[in-house]
Parts: sequence; structure tokens; C-alpha cells
Amino acid sequence: MNLEIIPSKDHFIKDLQGAFKLDAFRIGQREIIADALAGRDVLAVLPTGGGKSLCFQLPAVIEKKLVIVISPLIALMKDQVASLQKKGIPSGCLHSGQSDSDKRQIFAEMQKGGAYILYLSPERAQKEGFQRWIQNRPIALFAIDEAHCVSQWGHDFREEYAQLKILKAIRSDVPILALTASATPTVLADISKNLQLNNPARHVHGFYRPNLYYQVEFCEDEDVKKSILLHALNGTPNGRVIVYCGTRKVTEALAASLQKKYQHVGCYHAGMSNEDRNSTQEAYECGDLRILVATNAFGMGIDQPNVRLVVHYQMPGNIDALYQEMGRAGRDGIDSTCLMLYSRKDKGLQGFFITSSEAPQEIKNSRWRNLDALVNYSEGGECRHAEILTYYKDAQRIQRCGHCDVCSPASERKVRFPAGANLSIAKKQKNEKSPVSTTKMTRSKTDLSTVILDDAQEKRFQVLKQWRWEKAKELDAPAFVVMSDRTLRHLALKNPRSLSELETIHGIGEAKLEKYGWDLLAELGHPHS
Repeated sequence: MNLEIIPSKDHFIKDLQGAFKLDAFRIGQREIIADALAGRDVLAVLPTGGGKSLCFQLPAVIEKKLVIVISPLIALMKDQVASLQKKGIPSGCLHSGQSDSDKRQIFAEMQKGGAYILYLSPERAQKEGFQRWIQNRPIALFAIDEAHCVSQWGHDFREEYAQLKILKAIRSDVPILALTASATPTVLADISKNLQLNNPARHVHGFYRPNLYYQVEFCEDEDVKKSILLHALNGTPNGRVIVYCGTRKVTEALAASLQKKYQHVGCYHAGMSNEDRNSTQEAYECGDLRILVATNAFGMGIDQPNVRLVVHYQMPGNIDALYQEMGRAGRDGIDSTCLMLYSRKDKGLQGFFITSSEAPQEIKNSRWRNLDALVNYSEGGECRHAEILTYYKDAQRIQRCGHCDVCSPASERKVRFPAGANLSIAKKQKNEKSPVSTTKMTRSKTDLSTVILDDAQEKRFQVLKQWRWEKAKELDAPAFVVMSDRTLRHLALKNPRSLSELETIHGIGEAKLEKYGWDLLAELGHPHS
């Protein structure tokens, strides 16, 4: 289809209002739909709750043709079909739980022609019978939902998604719309390659969530972590809560502990039976459970509007996972808080997952880099929302958000330390107010985040932060990708005077030494050392 014969914008709105009872598009939707209707392959990143489904549902109505949607979850397919059928939009899904009679009825409805939205799993798209069936069918669009599953660089790679390039091989004339809620430029490039997309249009929108307060707290031990969690729960008496943990064992133990203090607490992880997981999810959705302690198995397809608090009790493996799970909060637009609690043990846990995986070494190296980026983000001193927007190369950028723990540490939305945790941290800082010896400092010793800088060290630290900000702007990269606050503090403390001394600084490896070494020495006042 040529761009010239795309329906007019007024026609877009007419179908939007008539079929979906919506008055306006959300950010990015109109542009994504226009490119898909123009016959272009499209890579689209819209945040959780950002309206991805409309981008492939509306084209079916406008074109009055079949749109085939690849989706990973039966529950998600069934929910979307039920919603579409309530609107009077012909739709159905094919899955293993159906009878042959149900499947025949769906094919009979599609045979009538006109608009129809068909959902199916990536496994079903591999079946020879289905591939033969689509060869001569009038199809407006293939939509790949949760497209990050296509990429081995993504946080949720699935082998069955990697085989979806067969769609392009069979029907090269049908555009593909690949949608995800979170993907870096590297992941998007891999999605395009694996799906064999043809010069796809890219749309990255909506990562800024102004109703969410982002907060990260380093916890020196599990007692502090538990204390802050309880304080956060006590401060969130209304709405739903999700507490994410890294392992099934911690999930079960924490849920059992919270059940002694609070009502309506549930537990969810992949080791539970299908029946138990389904009943837990249903109880959470209907309000019988208010606080859910879960692994990352809980999330995809979850769309509860009134999640007021999301807590990462243990640090996830990368920023993509963190962002997507934080995105469960505040989908109704009301203020909500996203709190990550982490300790050095959390990085060790994620490191264990990486080293014990059977992935190729190249993939493991990428996962290590992603984990380091998350640690640097957590220890960073720049606006958290601004860093996220830059990380994902969102079309919208900001300098300061005014609603994260960096921009607004005095905000009423911030989870305050309970008295016990305050005492623990205050004692630690008091002990470190005495002069710090930098001559014996090593990468592994001394918690740099709590060391009190003297006037000269603080001045160096601020100079280095300004250099980092300018370098990040030049590279269009988040500041934490350039260098973490912890590294800058170590530089300010030790004041290295040569490249060999720079090698002893936390976070400066061979690559960063080569890339930034002379710049750092110049900023520290040692340009000719």
C-alpha cells in the first residue's frame, strides 16, 4: 500500500471513536499505525500500559482484513479477545486448550472475510498446516507482541520466538509490526535482524511516567532491607502492592513472613503448579489478595490499574527487567512509588545466574554488562527518569523530573528510612567522617557511597560530575553508562596522577582507561602526568 492512499487522519479518528470508543491517540500510536498501513515493517517501543494493542487492532478495522497477532500467553490472548468481542470487533485465538469445534468456528468466521484479529502462540506459527493456510489469505498485518523475546540480547529470550522469521519467508508482502514495552537500540537491531524486517520504521515513545516516583536504596544487610520494606508497606495502606524477589526460596520465605503481619498476602513463582498460579493471579486481580510477593514469572500481561507500590526486594538482572516491572505501578495515572532495595549480595545472586547459565559466552558477557549498567544506575547521582529516557533513546528527553530520589529527596512520596535503618546508616557515616586513607584503598574495600568527602575531595567530585554530564550529552548516553557515582567518588578520594594509578580505581577497566583516561587526568589537574 502506498502512503498516498492511507486513510486520512479524520478517518483514523472516526474508526478510533466508532470501534474503540476512544477520543484521541496516545503518544506514538498514530505514527505507528500510519507506517504499518503504509506497508512498512515497524519496530515500536511503547511502555507497559501505553496502548500497544491498539496499534495492531485498529489496522484490522481500517483495512477490513485479517491481522495475525503472535502472543506468548494464553491468558493475555483470551483477555484481549474478550475485550474486542465486547466492542463488537470480530476476533479469536487459537490455543491448546480449545476443542476442535471451537477452532473450526474461528476458521469459519475468518472465511467470511472482513476485519478479524487472530491471536496465536509462536509455536502455532511454526506448524506447516497454518503456514500453508496463510499463503493466499488477505492479511493486513503480522503483529509480534512482546517482541523483545526474539532477541538473545533481551531480558526474556525465547527460542520459539527466534523462529518467527518464517513469516517473512512465506509472506514477504505482509508488513510486520514488532512491539515491546522495553528494548534498547541493541535489542531493537537484533529483533529486526532475526525477523528479517525490511528497513523498519522505528518508534520509541512513552518511557516517561510522571506519576511514578523512582527510588533506590542500598541496604548494608538483610535486616535493613526488611525494615525498609515493612516501612514502605505500612505507608501504602491503599491499592495493590507487588514485591519482586530474585529466587523462589526468598519469595516463599518473605511471603510467609509478611502473612504474619498483614492480611491478603500472596505468593507467586514459576515453581508453583498451573492451578495454584492461576488461582493466585485471579485472587490478586479480583482484590482478594492485596500484596503479592513474586518472582519475575509474574508480570507479562498483568494490567491492574491501582498498583500503588512496586518494590524490588532483590535487584533484577538488568534495566529492562527493572523498568518493565516498575511499569506495573500506577497504570491509572495516580501517583505511585517504585522502590528498589539492593545489597552487594544481590549482584552476587545475579552473577550466579549468569555463570551457571548454558548461554554462549558472548551472551554471558552481554548479561554481565547489563548487570553492571543496572548497578551503576542504582548508584548514580543523576535524575533517574532522565537516565531511563536516554538509555532507551526515547523521543522525549528531560533534564530533571522532580519526582525521583535524586531530584526530590525531600518528597512526601519517598519511602523514609524507619528508625532502625536510620540508626544503622547514621552510625556508619559517623564512623567514616574521620579522614579516609586513600593510599591503601582497593577496589573491593570501603563502601564509597557512605564516605564523607572533605572540601578538596568534594570539589574534585563536582568537577568530575560536570565532566561526566557533558560527556554523556555528547554521546547521547546515560551518565551511568559513562561512569558511576561510585567511580567518581573513588577518583575524587584517590586523586590519581597517572594512567597506572587510574587502573586501581573502582569501575575503570581497560576499555574505560583507553577511552577516558587522559580526559580524567586533565579534569583532576594532571594533564601531563
